[in-house]
Amino acid sequence: MRVFAAVVDGGSFAAAAERLGLSRAMASKYIAHLEEHLGTRLLHRTTRRLGLTESGAAYHERCTQILAEIAEAEASAVNLTVKPQGLLRVAMPVSFSVRHLGPLISGYLAKYPEVRIDATLSDRRVDLIEEGMDLALRAGPSPEPGLIAHRLATDRVVFCASPDYLRRHGVPASPADLQRHNCLLYSYSSSGSEWTLRGADGEQTVKVGGTVRANNGDMLLQLAADGVGLLRQPRFLVGDELRAGRLVEVLQHYTLDPIGIYAVYPSRKHLSAKIRTFVDHLAEHLPARLAG
Repeated sequence: MRVFAAVVDGGSFAAAAERLGLSRAMASKYIAHLEEHLGTRLLHRTTRRLGLTESGAAYHERCTQILAEIAEAEASAVNLTVKPQGLLRVAMPVSFSVRHLGPLISGYLAKYPEVRIDATLSDRRVDLIEEGMDLALRAGPSPEPGLIAHRLATDRVVFCASPDYLRRHGVPASPADLQRHNCLLYSYSSSGSEWTLRGADGEQTVKVGGTVRANNGDMLLQLAADGVGLLRQPRFLVGDELRAGRLVEVLQHYTLDPIGIYAVYPSRKHLSAKIRTFVDHLAEHLPARLAG
């Protein structure tokens, strides 16, 4: 399997043989035995080039996946013996990180004192490779394809407003009522100005609007507490204000999709010990932190 993949990737038996430290004749013999074992031809051979048969293309696709998984397993075994150390560059959302990650990072560094953390706080979606990040923590829907996403925790999303705002504008009783309220909008929300709720009467999507749109959850939170408008945010952001009575939850008989907290990194291949242990530490401690 490894020889076949090397022949296809290298474009010739000679290239595969050199890469694997074999003779060209031995590489050719391995492929002949493989075709005999499978009972099908995998390669079209001419004096000028090699090409994949239909069976060969399908087999190569699966070989690539299997060999990558084997490499990942080998890297994982090696990483178990590697001590976490060095600089760990992490991108993380602002409001969530300020509220919840400080104690968890402190605990991690106490456990792994040879790791240094460079934290970049931003709510925009950082390009990990372009900006040289080891991983990112993201709150929201599942991250984009092409990245490995490890879900660390989930949290409820709620609607809330200040008691003063609700006295002046009334308490919304149904999703349709949101259209007459001043809804504060988060710029990076994947749903934009369309809010979807589920209740006894099924799923409803309402287009909302308001006087403020911002790319920072804390600014929206302050505006909501000041009575400017109605807010839709995760409990990890508004929990303290709800408990203190500065905000009041509304539309409690309706549910929204929970928000996921993810650790995101480009590849599982050769995952370093510092990344693996940091992600494991957050996965162990973050759910209890959010539940509290």
